[in-house]
Amino acid sequence: MQSYLPSWFSTSNQSDELDQSGNDKSGNKQSPDLLSDKGSANIDLAKESLSKLLEDTRVPDSVREVLSVEYQQLQKMLNKLEQGHLHIAVFGRVSVGKSSVLNALLGKDVFSVSILHGETKTENIEEWQEVDVGGVYLIDTPGINEVNGDEREKLAHEVANRSDLLLFVVDSDLTEVELSALKTVSETQRPIILVVNKSDQYNEKEITELRSIIQDRVSGIISENNIVFSAALPSQQIVIKVDEEGNETESVRQRPTDVEQLRTRVWEVVEAEGKTLSALNASLFAGNISEQLGEKLLAARKDLGAETIHMYCVGKGVAVALNPIPVADLLAAAAIDVSLVIHLSKIYGLPMSKSEAGELIKTIATQMLVLYATFWAIHLASSALKIGTAGFSTVVTGLAQGAVAWYSTLVVGKVAEDYLAKGKSWGDTGPKLVVQNILDSLDRDSIMSDAKEEIVEYLKVSKKTS
Repeated sequence: MQSYLPSWFSTSNQSDELDQSGNDKSGNKQSPDLLSDKGSANIDLAKESLSKLLEDTRVPDSVREVLSVEYQQLQKMLNKLEQGHLHIAVFGRVSVGKSSVLNALLGKDVFSVSILHGETKTENIEEWQEVDVGGVYLIDTPGINEVNGDEREKLAHEVANRSDLLLFVVDSDLTEVELSALKTVSETQRPIILVVNKSDQYNEKEITELRSIIQDRVSGIISENNIVFSAALPSQQIVIKVDEEGNETESVRQRPTDVEQLRTRVWEVVEAEGKTLSALNASLFAGNISEQLGEKLLAARKDLGAETIHMYCVGKGVAVALNPIPVADLLAAAAIDVSLVIHLSKIYGLPMSKSEAGELIKTIATQMLVLYATFWAIHLASSALKIGTAGFSTVVTGLAQGAVAWYSTLVVGKVAEDYLAKGKSWGDTGPKLVVQNILDSLDRDSIMSDAKEEIVEYLKVSKKTS
């Protein structure tokens, strides 16, 4: 698959430079200045890669139209980098306290907290002014198990693809739905902090046991230091006071919010490698769009290639059908087939010279003869039937040869297209197997029958208009 990221751009170097505590591979703590320099360099690389994708003149307008939403997201991502923003998104089931966690981090009620399922229907975003760094935004998303969950889960994953750090919130041991969603979101390759909310419902022993169970369940997905407990919206506590006379007085006390462990962990990650995370996220997003572009371009080229091959099949089929000379060159009416290959090479962005196209056709023709020697021999010999005929009768007796010519050009075109789609390569299998696979995929008799009909129709129309 063709990549539209610059050849010098690599995400592996960025993702492997630091761990989530700001240490290098050897475990040495990196200085803030060095981290900042590395982050800034990564940001510059990411911005350049996004700009190149947006400005790539090789992408046809039709493909840009199909990927219009993705291009809008690319522009948003570039704007985000240029403004120095960092996005932290929250995920989880309905009612685990996602919005409460964000409100607790912000220190104010910004995100809607409701007992109703489906309250958060779209992503919501708010700037987090925890310290004087600016540009850090918290994003709330719909619950992963809400009504119409497929669409909302899709939205959540789209947000993940545009976010730099993910907070996955649960309120107990993970359910199968949560574990499945966590695995899916982890495929976006963004760092994830697993937040076990509502910790006020457990005593210390229960928290220790729950932590052990969760660590085992998410092993290989979430590191131990990225599992934190919080109580973003603690339940009220009933307090009973007994006076000296034995009278009881009941009151309600609000337990204190506790998100310090989460706050500390998030800022450790943000301060150590916020810029690198932002750059890595942008590069991953750009890589995903690049892959989609490659797929769409390949599909567009295949459509255009199919039209081009058909045009040359008609041309060669008619030319051979009208040719009164015995033993017409059914395998490679050279000028036509060479022109076809050159035309296809331009469609695939890998222009070939006439000599290169000729060599490719010889290779294809050789394999066709090896595989279909008897078939071609019969039709080559039967071309002698055109001797002594004239006018439309020549066409009738030449239809078989015209159909074979059509079929041979179809094979040449499809094999050449496969060769070009692989970047002028036969791949690991070599030309013989490629040609064999193409031949096996075609219904020869049906194609030749249709070819004869189209040749006749073409000649009838041509005769009427001449």
